[in-house]
Amino acid sequence: MTSSPDDQGRSESARGVTHDLASRIASAKRERDREDNRSARDASPEMSGMARGMRIGTEFIAAVLVGAGLGYLIDLGLGTSPWGLLILLLMGFAAGILNVIRVVAEMNAASPAPKGADLGPEAEDEERNEN
Repeated sequence: MTSSPDDQGRSESARGVTHDLASRIASAKRERDREDNRSARDASPEMSGMARGMRIGTEFIAAVLVGAGLGYLIDLGLGTSPWGLLILLLMGFAAGILNVIRVVAEMNAASPAPKGADLGPEAEDEERNEN
């Protein structure tokens, strides 16, 4: 079974189209990888200032609202009108402050101080000042 010259021409043409398509796909993949590497390099692993502020504010507001909501529900259920709301609102405020302190400490631990930053007196400095 021999193939006619027309079949050979078509298979060569098909091989050329396939090779061209494969090279275009490979170049598109390389370009996408370069873009991914560039965007990963440009994006900083740390949170921006706006993101930090939004997280801290959200932590505080959520704690206060949860406390107020629970206090209101307790007042509705038990008929202790403003006392449940007031007490749990204050507890929510305290919980919000604790959440803010926890989040800020977590963020500070995650991002170390830059080189050459003045971090305050060291233990050796304090010992010299005491003597």
